[in-house]
Amino acid sequence: MTSVWKIGDIGRPSIAILIALIAFLLPRTAIAGHGEEANAVIDRWSAAYSANDPDAITKNYRPDAILLGTVSPVISQGSQAIRAYFSAVKDSGNKNTIGERHTIVLDDNAVLVTGFYEFTRMKGGEQVPSPSRFTMLLIKDQGEWLIAHHHSSPRVQPTK
Repeated sequence: MTSVWKIGDIGRPSIAILIALIAFLLPRTAIAGHGEEANAVIDRWSAAYSANDPDAITKNYRPDAILLGTVSPVISQGSQAIRAYFSAVKDSGNKNTIGERHTIVLDDNAVLVTGFYEFTRMKGGEQVPSPSRFTMLLIKDQGEWLIAHHHSSPRVQPTK
C-alpha cells in the first residue's frame, strides 16, 4: 500500500518545522560552494607546482601569507619569501598529487583544508616519492580565494 500526502495534510507546527529545516539547509548549500572554491585554489596550487612554475605557485598565496614549507627550517612570510622557497622547483621535474583531504568551511570568507599529498621529487634523475601532509587556511578577500597559511610536513608512514 502506498501512502500519499499533501502539504494540506501536515499540521501547522509540522509546516513550521519543515520551513525551518529548509531555511537551515539553504545557507549550508551556499557555504558548501565556498569549500569547492577554496579547494579549486589548492588544485591550482598543485598544478602550478607540477608545472614547476614558482611564480604561478606564489600567485595562489595572499601577499602576507605564511608558509611552513615541508623542507624548510624557517617560516616564509610574504610573497617574496614564498617565491624564494619555491624557486628550487623551477625546471626540476618535481610533481605533486593531492590525496585525501578534509574541508571545514569556517564562514563565507574562510575555509580550512587539511589532508595528504605526495611530492615526487627528482634526485639524480630518479623519482623519489615524498609523502607529506598539509593544512591550508584560505581567505576570500575582494572576491578572490587565496592561501593565507600553509603548513606542510613529511608524513610518517604507518608501520606494518
